[in-house]
Amino acid sequence: MRSELKDARRIVVKLGTGVLTDNLKRPDPAQFEQLVAQVAALRRQGRQVVVVTSGAVGAGMGILGFDRRPQEPGELQACAAVGQSRLMATYESLFGRSGIAVGQVLLTHDDLRDQQRYENSRSTLNTLLDRGIVPIINENDAISFTEIKFGDNDKLSALVACQIDAQLLVILTTVDGVIENYGRPEACVLPTIDRIDESVKSMAGGTTSATAVGGMATKIEAARIVTLSGIPLVIASGRRADVLARIVDGEVEGTLFLPLPNKLAERKRRIAFYRNARGSLLVDDGARTALRENGRSLLAAGILQARGDFSAGDLVRICDRDGIEFARGLSALDGSKLRDVGRQVGVEVIHRDNLVLL
Repeated sequence: MRSELKDARRIVVKLGTGVLTDNLKRPDPAQFEQLVAQVAALRRQGRQVVVVTSGAVGAGMGILGFDRRPQEPGELQACAAVGQSRLMATYESLFGRSGIAVGQVLLTHDDLRDQQRYENSRSTLNTLLDRGIVPIINENDAISFTEIKFGDNDKLSALVACQIDAQLLVILTTVDGVIENYGRPEACVLPTIDRIDESVKSMAGGTTSATAVGGMATKIEAARIVTLSGIPLVIASGRRADVLARIVDGEVEGTLFLPLPNKLAERKRRIAFYRNARGSLLVDDGARTALRENGRSLLAAGILQARGDFSAGDLVRICDRDGIEFARGLSALDGSKLRDVGRQVGVEVIHRDNLVLL
């Protein structure tokens, strides 16, 4: 599979806060320079590259006098507003040395959840790429709040990769990949992951960075999104000056998540990943088997419990009796109505056309 990465013509590269800052959590000019040089080298090979960048809040923190990522929304948004302009000025200057123009694209979750705005942003990105411009994408943290946030740029990079039909997503971080037996003498980087199960998720942790948001857990969630959509993902260290070249040359670098052979259709991807879930349904073993193995719709008779305040048409998580999510779908009933219905036979809650197995 790694040899096939040589043919990737459209690539999304996500740069995390950790690889863009120094030990004092300030923007690291040397890191910016070497990472931009790597992306520019891909462009010279004729590849189209989108950069999803973190770092706006971190860039603004020092200017506004914060030692740690602020918690108050107003302070956080102020850091983003100040830092974003500095971030773009840095990218414009560095890419300009190679004669490459950049374009800023700031997104909120609503921009991808709403069908018309989704199409508009996709058209913008495709036009920029077709004209040889490198889009620089970040979440619009200066105006984002809980309901319209992606939550982290790992998820944003995965959603953008799916939106533009990328052939590869690379997430560059401060570690060499997904590490098995972390903290033990036998610790090692997993070179390939072909299935994201609970054992893989258990290897993930959060972050202790003063500027970052996510950790390995958000990167594995990003992997789930893109691999279900037929796109490979590589998680690797952004501290290596030749990491992107090695990846696209098919060399063993970082952890490669293999795409699933039967990728989700675009409509199913939009159901599963571009909406925020409003509730959860716990189902019995029979319902789980009917959904996973027999391709059935979800009936009220198989639902053990409905959680959350959701309306008809909202996205809900579908979990087994242990609370482990294995599917998502659009509920045909309000949560309150579903509770009134109970486990009646023959009442359809989620039609199979509106249901996605994860």
